[in-house]
Amino acid sequence: MTIGWRKDGFALSMARDEADITAVQRLRYDVFIDELGGDGPDVDHTARLEQDHFDAFSDHVVLRSEKDNAVVAAYRVLRSDQARQAGGFYSETEFDLSPLKRSGRTLLELGRSCVRADFRGSAALFHIWSGLAQYVDLHGADLLFGTASLKGTDMAQLAHSLSLLHHLYSAPPELSPRATPYQSLNLVPLGGIDRATTMVSLPPLLKAYLRLGGQVGDGAFVDHAFQCTDVCMVMDTRTLNEKYARHYRQEAAE
Repeated sequence: MTIGWRKDGFALSMARDEADITAVQRLRYDVFIDELGGDGPDVDHTARLEQDHFDAFSDHVVLRSEKDNAVVAAYRVLRSDQARQAGGFYSETEFDLSPLKRSGRTLLELGRSCVRADFRGSAALFHIWSGLAQYVDLHGADLLFGTASLKGTDMAQLAHSLSLLHHLYSAPPELSPRATPYQSLNLVPLGGIDRATTMVSLPPLLKAYLRLGGQVGDGAFVDHAFQCTDVCMVMDTRTLNEKYARHYRQEAAE
């Protein structure tokens, strides 16, 4: 079984070589560094590459525009066997993953998700998620997890968003990674939150995780280098929202 297809003006595949990975890292630079103001010790500003140690050990799902063959969306995926070679999962730099590791389930980390600015609102996010669905089915992952970011590091500005996630979407303790260092999500009582307005304000990727049945771990990690605040999302493939999961899987099968 291969991962990839061409439709609707897009071509989806796994990164095949160093040139593909470099194109992904360049897109990540445009999004995470130029657009969102992030930085980090491994960022190559001269070559305009957002890169780190985990890239070489991971698989990369790549979506290109057939119009010019440019990479317009990407996802990094890291299986347990790959993480052992890498010395751990990326999320372990921000969260204690002991509950997930103790579960005995097959783990798959999702990360570095990005869509080029002019393709947001198009079918790009849907197609890249369909590629993920195919990858998950191929490798038999039980638990999907990874960090999802909210822009900014000011807890006063993020209080309602973080608190809504805590009150309505907390993962059960046995599957709940804990932020290290720890920033509580429980900042505002549920009764003090305008749920509809707050939900609309959440980043599209985070809302997509929630629609699928995703839950958040315990606490947030404030990432000053990337000027964002991360929560750890956990999705149990046995309890995914079947309506949405079937939607992505149907696309992958066509």
